[in-house]
Amino acid sequence: MFKENDRSALMATYARFPITILKGKGTYVWNEKNEAYLDFTSGIATCNLGHVPDQVTQKLHQQLDTLWHCSNLYGIPSQTKLAEGLIQHSIFDQAFFCNSGAEANEAALKIARKYAKDHGHPERTSVVSFKNSFHGRTYATLSVTGQEKVQIGYEPLMPGVRSLLFNEITDLGKIHNGKTAAVLLELVQGEGGVNPAQKEWLHSLQDICNKHDILLMVDEIQTGMGRTGTLFAYEQYGIEPDVMTLAKGLGSGFPIGAMLAKKHIAASFTPGTHGTTFGGNPLAATAGMATLTEMTKPGFMKDVRQKADYFKEQLERLARQFSVIKKVKGLGFLMGIEVDMEAIKLVTLLQEQHVLTLTAGKKVLRILPPLTVTIEEINEFIQKLENVLLVIQEKDDLE
Repeated sequence: MFKENDRSALMATYARFPITILKGKGTYVWNEKNEAYLDFTSGIATCNLGHVPDQVTQKLHQQLDTLWHCSNLYGIPSQTKLAEGLIQHSIFDQAFFCNSGAEANEAALKIARKYAKDHGHPERTSVVSFKNSFHGRTYATLSVTGQEKVQIGYEPLMPGVRSLLFNEITDLGKIHNGKTAAVLLELVQGEGGVNPAQKEWLHSLQDICNKHDILLMVDEIQTGMGRTGTLFAYEQYGIEPDVMTLAKGLGSGFPIGAMLAKKHIAASFTPGTHGTTFGGNPLAATAGMATLTEMTKPGFMKDVRQKADYFKEQLERLARQFSVIKKVKGLGFLMGIEVDMEAIKLVTLLQEQHVLTLTAGKKVLRILPPLTVTIEEINEFIQKLENVLLVIQEKDDLE
């Protein structure tokens, strides 16, 4: 179990729950007492195929006996295969691999500025993002994140960043000011409250970007790899982004990130302009390819959508039954329940029921089951959530 004195060895960058996870399989994890928890966090939208999926495990074991690392100065067959697979199943032409979502967004920010300079617009050095967004913890990515709480103490932030209102049509007129190189956004704001982009607003945004040759860059680090019911969320919106970033679910928990771009944009990255030591190494790329193979099997995404629809129906049933729930929102298996209380209290009560969930802001419970979750496991979650809501309701009635 995680002990208080362990904090002397670890920097206190996390407010950890009093739970230590020692093993996992499928939708469940076990603590040091061998007690099972239903995991509806998926490692924060990362273990999309569940914990330790057999197909990925098998491929990783094979790779472990062959080659771990050799550097990107040489050809890496599994990396090439993964890039080809992602391109085959998307609208993009080339991929750059790194180690995390923050690094993927860093690569996107760099290529946006490089693309502007390469095409005769050296004055275009700024980027537009949106309020309540989350794009990472590095200096550049926290600067484009639309939440002051992650920026406190790191000022002055990276210059040239403007944070506009999400889903606000009137703010779109502020995008083109002669200095904007790119717009970066999540199609469903995850950490910022589980807020899906409105389709009409998003199409207007794309029209502005196309008209002024401003890159439209979608951060699909949380929404990508099947999380919203399609391999990538942009497919459901009918748009064609110029750049897309991935991580989290790409490697089923193995650290890997990616930045994909259209060919004419990718051309701005030439030898020496960007790089990484570990990004896309044989182990990471193997995990990514095994994950992608499973997700692109016939019927996989259809099954995800059917289960997600059922899950949403059950959550909306609870919303009609309990007044503490103000709204059910999200897309696919990226779901949020807006509540009339501090969401962290719900998280704690559910942990007592041996269920793991997250928050997304102060009053949104974020729910992220694996895409492989069963109907029986969904029903188990709904029952335990209902138990918690009944306790809350009874307490409110007494007061």
